[in-house]
Amino acid sequence: GAPQAYAFLLGRHLDANPRHYTLTPPGPAALMAELASLASPLRTVLDPACGTGGLLTAARERAAEETGEQGGEQKGTAALTLHGQEADPDLAALTALRLALLAPDARVRVRAGDTLRADAFPAAAADAVLLHPPFNERNWGHDELAYDPRWEYGFPARTESELAWVQHALARLRAGGTAVLLMPPAAASRRSGRRIRADLLRRGALRAVIALPAGAAPPNGVPLHLWVLRKPGGGAPASPRLLVVDTAGLATTPATAGRDKIDWPAVRAVAVDAWRGFDRDDALTQEPGVRRSLAAIDLLDDDVDLAPAAELARVREELATTLARTTALADTATQAGPADGTRRFGEGAAGEPGPARWPLTTVGELARSGALVMRAGGTGTAPPGGAPAVLTDHDVLGGDAPSGTLPEAASAGAEEPVLVRAGDVVVPVLGGGAVARVIDDATAGAALGRNLTLLRPAPAAVDPWFLAGFLRGTANTRQASSYASTATRLDVRRLQLPRLPLADQARYGRRFRDLAAFEESLRHAARLGGQLVQALHDGLTDGSVAPE
Repeated sequence: GAPQAYAFLLGRHLDANPRHYTLTPPGPAALMAELASLASPLRTVLDPACGTGGLLTAARERAAEETGEQGGEQKGTAALTLHGQEADPDLAALTALRLALLAPDARVRVRAGDTLRADAFPAAAADAVLLHPPFNERNWGHDELAYDPRWEYGFPARTESELAWVQHALARLRAGGTAVLLMPPAAASRRSGRRIRADLLRRGALRAVIALPAGAAPPNGVPLHLWVLRKPGGGAPASPRLLVVDTAGLATTPATAGRDKIDWPAVRAVAVDAWRGFDRDDALTQEPGVRRSLAAIDLLDDDVDLAPAAELARVREELATTLARTTALADTATQAGPADGTRRFGEGAAGEPGPARWPLTTVGELARSGALVMRAGGTGTAPPGGAPAVLTDHDVLGGDAPSGTLPEAASAGAEEPVLVRAGDVVVPVLGGGAVARVIDDATAGAALGRNLTLLRPAPAAVDPWFLAGFLRGTANTRQASSYASTATRLDVRRLQLPRLPLADQARYGRRFRDLAAFEESLRHAARLGGQLVQALHDGLTDGSVAPE
């Protein structure tokens, strides 16, 4: 077909002239289009430096997905208008044909010309502007355009061509429209642009700065940023805020490390989830080192540094707080005796430690007596109309939130998944480790994944923290495990715990809960420390942190 043949030929032409063109790869292009579409459907999209049309192509694909999801009589992209402008006349012609072939039902208008000096769409009121502007241009029209009405937030310095493009994008949006720009990290911190950045913040126009991993787009050695802007409608917000997201630490795995091997689904999930929650009500759950909502007034200092790398000081401060809390929890968790200070079971008359001599029972016996319910994970399919996240064995081992997904139902009679409740105890059965996790309110409602066993204790019979604590004993898991040449499997029914009254169980449960809080604090400190080290590496290598 003509679209496929043309795409092949255009790709060969671009590959043969790699230094002549700056391309926007499909990963960041799709992310930019999705971020722009979350507030309202894409109907009119403008790219004032469209190049080969990668961003407009992503917008067309996003619009097609939206109409397909919404269903109804109207299909495809008949309501979509794509505006593009490109300084190179030959490239503008190639891009116009590309878009016309890919979106025959959309209205496509691509014009040749220098956008900042000779805007082809001066009356545009676009729903979205997607833009990968030229970086570090000195000859962008500084001398000729000093009194241009587009500089609503301040006249850009000669060295701030990117901030000229930012204001052009805002000028061509309708009120409430969204612009997403791919920006160099220096634009967030250069002193020559601090007054414009400050006004963008004060008036609520700049909504988010999202740091991408290095290699996301040319130049590949620099971790570029996405700026998400919203054209204000009416007066300035009373207390504007800025969303700061850093995806660099979540972007790669050992299997995807290296240039052109970025884990875009992971980057997209972090960025879209943060932007969706923040754009709804300006607030979201903070995830240190990954995402944070900041009051604009807190950024309006002498530098107005918006780079996520500027969070170094905040991460360092939070790391210090976490380490202090870890020390306090260590003192609490390692105090002698049960939580109420009474003598431990197994102590001698003088309070000296000794081996415990208490009657034992097994998980299997408790299940048969009705003291707890035992369920295996990994069964069930996604119900119609939405599915819960799946708690995987990796999530349990790492102390993470549910990250898996259920398979689609193959038939109307498909089995329902096992959903966890607060107070359940979940045990991995593979790997040979001593792990048991008590489900909290944040995890409740997730589906139980493969290689996990759920224990649901009766409240009047078994304390969940007591149960989880004793199941984690190394000797306990060793005697209940079977060993093969390639794997170790835990028989949960054979795990043992003492027969104790509920009040005694609760005393031990409180101590095990302290140990769990101490363990989570250690994990959090390790994550913060890793993020701080990586951020310092990035700052030193991109020039935003000086070695002195």
